[in-house]
Amino acid sequence: MKQAVKTELFASKAPLEWAVIANGQLSTAQIPIDQNGQVVDGGIEAQARQTMDNLKHTIEAADLTMDHVTQVLIYVTDRDQMPVFNKVYAEYFQAPYPNRAAMIVAGLAREEMLCEVVAYATVPQ
Repeated sequence: MKQAVKTELFASKAPLEWAVIANGQLSTAQIPIDQNGQVVDGGIEAQARQTMDNLKHTIEAADLTMDHVTQVLIYVTDRDQMPVFNKVYAEYFQAPYPNRAAMIVAGLAREEMLCEVVAYATVPQ
């Protein structure tokens, strides 16, 4: 059985949970939206920070820490955005870092979004 993680993030009208826990693993996807559901302005640095803030909030809402994150998938819309995203990302993790992959994509769910992350964390039993 899966269990939804209660967060303070914007309550999406889409049929989704910001995070679920099942089989000892938390699964989440985060985007650069504020508490009003608006994509933040300010380019890739602002969007990366908002996305990572949302991820950290979600992890902590599940009574975990960023050290529990085992894998992160990063999506950006332009290769030139990766160095900026990496700079922000490094502020949220310490060694040993989660495994990760980064993809350059043609677009995301909202046209103004420049990044998205999918993350998995181990939930201690």
